[in-house]
Amino acid sequence: MTVQDIRAFNRFYTNLIGALDYGRHLYAPYTLTESRVLYELAHSLRTDAADLRGELSLDAGYLSRILNKFEQDGLIERGRSDRDPRRRRITLTARGREAAVLLDERARETVGSLLANVAAADRPRLAEAMRTIRTLLGDTDARDPDDVVLREPGPGDLGWIVQRNAALYAAEYDWNAEYEALVARIVADFAADHDPRLERVWIAEHDGRPVGCVMCVRDDAPGTARLRLLLVEPDARGLRIGDRLVRAVVDFAREAGYRDLVLWTNDVLGAARRIYQRHGFTLVAEKPHHSFGKDLVGQDWRLDLHGPAS
Repeated sequence: MTVQDIRAFNRFYTNLIGALDYGRHLYAPYTLTESRVLYELAHSLRTDAADLRGELSLDAGYLSRILNKFEQDGLIERGRSDRDPRRRRITLTARGREAAVLLDERARETVGSLLANVAAADRPRLAEAMRTIRTLLGDTDARDPDDVVLREPGPGDLGWIVQRNAALYAAEYDWNAEYEALVARIVADFAADHDPRLERVWIAEHDGRPVGCVMCVRDDAPGTARLRLLLVEPDARGLRIGDRLVRAVVDFAREAGYRDLVLWTNDVLGAARRIYQRHGFTLVAEKPHHSFGKDLVGQDWRLDLHGPAS
């Protein structure tokens, strides 16, 4: 491998993309960089200017001009960040989402025309070669969220839920075996007696291994379901697995006829709380407690399933 090899590949790929876009006006009326910003706003969970600058490696002044243009065109709205009041949260308006969808459709059509010239048997090899290039050249997130599947638990998966919850919370929050005992009871109760019409477990799988889980079980209150044991492996975070798992629970609970969906968590679990907020849950109560070897603040969250879809 030489510098010339890389330059030759870059020329080939640049010319290929240019040929595909010839006469198609793929990004019109936006520039390529503006289209990248729209794409990130539509697909990324990180939506303030600082995150966009880091994600796209853009100059602050250049990004500011793009965002000002988008705001003038009615594509975005800006408000205070939930994570840091010193930052500005950026969200797409309905018009902005329409623009992002149009660009995405054009891109899919263009790539589809490229793949039409590749034999179906050769496509897995092409995809693997692309992932290899990204990984070897330093892409730390050469993972595709579309490769994650949500499935029902198989033999051993319920034991995996107990083991991974205990290990992860011990490593990340120094929780003791009291938490493992709680998880084991929850999982054992589900395994021993559950109604599949009203209760379910999801396992998120990536590259043939479990990387996340969540449960939906009946609550003591009539007409109420409870979300339990949401977990995503550290090396799988960033693939929107937590959002997909919570969405699966919400959709299932709504279709099963529950009126409310509730959950209990602790204030130290900031990433999980942000996922719940994105899906419409509201905080209804807080109470300090000493559990799992730590002083914590427990939180009860609730979602009205008869309200607007989140």
